[in-house]
Amino acid sequence: QVQLVESGGGLVQAGGSLRLSCTVSGRTFSSYTIGWFRQAPGKVREFVAAIRLSCGITYYADSVKGRFTISRDNAANMVYLQMNSLKPEDTAVYYCAAKIRSTTYSSVYYYTNYNYWGQGTQVTVSS
Repeated sequence: QVQLVESGGGLVQAGGSLRLSCTVSGRTFSSYTIGWFRQAPGKVREFVAAIRLSCGITYYADSVKGRFTISRDNAANMVYLQMNSLKPEDTAVYYCAAKIRSTTYSSVYYYTNYNYWGQGTQVTVSS
């Protein structure tokens, strides 16, 4: 069982920065992939970034590549999403999620492959 808690959301002007944090509780921390997803009202849940805790390999959506950085601190059981050069279209509720390691391949890009979810944190970018 894994518990995820997000924090760090808020209101920021376009071009500004925010850092989101995800605290992960549970055993076998390094066996998970942690992903960030976002969802705006009336829109589908969108992949943002993910990191494999065991080796640190990262994945990014094209829309955030070069602006967002995902990182981990395994000793602290924390995952971060540094968001720079924010745009109004980044406005959404941001969720962190955990995908359990499987013996078969499952994509990090799809929310249906994740097993545990945090409560979400609101990010609002004004123009």
